[in-house]
Amino acid sequence: MNIEISQRQRGSEETWLDAAYELLTESGVEAVKIMPLARRLGLSRTGFYWHFKDREALLEAMVRRWEDKNTGNLVARTEAYAENICEAMFNLFDCWLDDDLFDARLDLAIRNWARNDPALQTRLDAADGRRKAAIMAMFTRFGYGREEAEVRTMTVIYTQIGYISMQVSEDRAARIARMPAYVEVFTGVKPSERDVLRFMARHDADHGI
Repeated sequence: MNIEISQRQRGSEETWLDAAYELLTESGVEAVKIMPLARRLGLSRTGFYWHFKDREALLEAMVRRWEDKNTGNLVARTEAYAENICEAMFNLFDCWLDDDLFDARLDLAIRNWARNDPALQTRLDAADGRRKAAIMAMFTRFGYGREEAEVRTMTVIYTQIGYISMQVSEDRAARIARMPAYVEVFTGVKPSERDVLRFMARHDADHGI
């Protein structure tokens, strides 16, 4: 019984990480401190040290979560099976619609944090480099020349970073409805009805063609 109580009092690693995520995305990295986290969770401060050596270890765990989730999933979507470039782009667009694949709030928080943290900025630059390389590889896989692939890749990346940085809020259905047009802009190819319907179906969206 005493063991069960102590486990409850210290929480889990994910519990602390989730609370740190909320503080980071709400108020920035300066707000992520052990005592505010403990109060927020209703847990003891000593419970934190069951899972993390110190605050720096917690921050490192959050950065790794961001790297694995946002960059890792984005790269995976560019490598997913696709019959053509339009289907490949729709695969990538899954990241912008599924928070389980890509967390825009976390991406913005990391970018803001990196402004005052040179070490994190280096990791952010590396992550952006991985994303760029993955999207370029997606284009070249479907026959685009290197220069054109790079320009189209940067158009995709800068558009999405703009969405994130401006914290654009729009109706989900309206955003999904515009995505076939975005695909055409980004790829120079009009997606087929089959590609559009397949994309809409996996996002439970209707689309009149």
